Amino acid sequence: MERSTIVRVHEGLHARPATRFVKLAKGFESDVELVKDGKAVSAKSSVKLMLLAVKENQEVTVRANGADAIEAIEALIGYLENPRAGLDDEGEAGEAGSETAAATPAPEAAPPAAAAVDGPPKLQGVAASEGVAIGPAFAHFPPEIEGPGRRLQGDEIEDEIERFRGAVASVQARMDRTLAENNLSAGDRGIVAALRDIAADDSLTGEVERLIKGGDDAVSAVIAAAATIAADFSAVDDHYLNARADDVHAVGRQICLVLLGQDEVSLETIPQGAILIADDIGAWDLARAPLKRIGGVVCGHGGATSHIAIIARSHGIPAVLGLGDKVNELRAASQVAIDGNAGHVIADPDETVRADFTRRVEAAAKERAGLKVFKGVTPTRADGTVIEVAANIGSLEEIEAAQEAGAMGVGLFRTELLFMRHMHLPSEDMQAETYSALAKAFAPHSVIVRTLDIGGDKPIAGIEFPDEENPFLGWRGIRMCLDRPDIFKRQLRALLRAAVHGNIKVMLPMVSEIAEVTRTRALVDECAAELKAEGVPYASFELGVMIETPAAVLIAPALAKEVAFFSIGTNDLTQYIMAADRLNPTVAKLNDVTNPAVMSAIELTAKAGVAAGIMVGMCGEAAGRPDLIPTFVKMGLTELSMSPASIQRAKKTIAAMAAER
Repeated sequence: MERSTIVRVHEGLHARPATRFVKLAKGFESDVELVKDGKAVSAKSSVKLMLLAVKENQEVTVRANGADAIEAIEALIGYLENPRAGLDDEGEAGEAGSETAAATPAPEAAPPAAAAVDGPPKLQGVAASEGVAIGPAFAHFPPEIEGPGRRLQGDEIEDEIERFRGAVASVQARMDRTLAENNLSAGDRGIVAALRDIAADDSLTGEVERLIKGGDDAVSAVIAAAATIAADFSAVDDHYLNARADDVHAVGRQICLVLLGQDEVSLETIPQGAILIADDIGAWDLARAPLKRIGGVVCGHGGATSHIAIIARSHGIPAVLGLGDKVNELRAASQVAIDGNAGHVIADPDETVRADFTRRVEAAAKERAGLKVFKGVTPTRADGTVIEVAANIGSLEEIEAAQEAGAMGVGLFRTELLFMRHMHLPSEDMQAETYSALAKAFAPHSVIVRTLDIGGDKPIAGIEFPDEENPFLGWRGIRMCLDRPDIFKRQLRALLRAAVHGNIKVMLPMVSEIAEVTRTRALVDECAAELKAEGVPYASFELGVMIETPAAVLIAPALAKEVAFFSIGTNDLTQYIMAADRLNPTVAKLNDVTNPAVMSAIELTAKAGVAAGIMVGMCGEAAGRPDLIPTFVKMGLTELSMSPASIQRAKKTIAAMAAER
């Protein structure tokens, strides 16, 4: 059986989304294929899937044959129709550290060349990760691996195949150990997982074994097979997939090293602040390197969409890649200056250039340090009222970034991402474990968990949504939850259980009438009674609502008597007040939170909340804008929740307001 759909995965099935799609496909017994433009490939091969070059908004067909074919097609179609598929361990799309951070990279520079400019010549490469650095050069040019080129005798072939399979298993075991460590960021972990999948992909292993059966030794076969597959990636008209050629070569190298009984040249000895110079470096090697000591990265290979660039950006390391053969001019350099904004590299800079780079590095560090001092600040209004600056997050992997920024709790935990990352609805135990971990991480600060907000632009597998002409005005948020108590009660029970471990608060999305609050409270009471009867520990939580519909604004005084807090969701509130779809570029100018109509709605909400004596917060994008924060605080908002990157600047803004009084 088969079914066609339009791919909604952001940027299509590049490395990590393809890896997750294959993992999902392998969970079914059926033979599964993906078909595009008449070409069919196994859905259980990452390499074949990536080489199919499936892009966003293209039509594909999922074909399955076997006992669980129906379930396989439903799950795989659900994945393909999910815009956030493959982004579950990177946080929001477009954040540093995710593959989509490369969606709008610095433009690819002109072909590498030494430019004659004032001062020492600059080597021009690809500006892959912004920032400037200057430091001692650390040349990393491990010897190129060459196969012995020996032809095998007939009785040697089976042993050679077993030796190759053992090497693949060893490489995978190493990567498994790396994945099991706690020192990898979520983004780096996703990259290593994708590399692990390539190492055992049938496209690579099958070609190697075919060559060995033809008489090639294992090392020569791996080199040849990797070169063939890498060439296929390079030939695809897609810059994301072109960058995967480097990954195939890197994986092939690791397998060859095991076969030869050799270890890769270590990066453990790199000095503090050194600039790493290499012709090429495997993403796995860089992910395991002492990244905090690396001042910059310069490579002959790679581009703005390569995994090296993604790792560098996620860790704030300036990087210039794609220098080609010109990287060899840096082999003997003692010091290197790197401009990741312009893609420039200067070997052994003169005094003038050193002074300029030193000044720029110090200015950038000063700016960061200037904000960092606000990490532990508790901002207050002039009257001493604390303004909580919290974080918007969607997964446990984002906790560390929020804590490092100085978040005073979580003002919005998007539970729909927990549902999206699984092809089946998460169990009560899984949800309870997630919410409990969140509560423990930020205790005693509060963690505001938004109940399931799906529908409209955020469908998930496991819930069948009706076809709606305008899903943004349809069956979504609290409307869907109240109609599906089997799903909603599971989440409410998990939240009650998690409240034992910290300061959990719960807010309801898309509220437009008071009955939605009272019906929810009745379900909460029902869940609490069930848990008590079962002898399961639980604790009560404060119940609040998101203010994001015009109806909620107009009944805010009445709502305020029913709930413990308001949280204004400016993204949806703006689109509903202005009757302008926020995903429609032709009306983008209307989606402006500073429009007098929207600001009036925010002010009306704040007045209602203040009059009732409840907390009024904001968790939309506008909460982190320094130009608007003073206005929101004057309106009476006492909680602002935003992306971690905006927290310290917001605290600085609030502190400056208090100082002016």
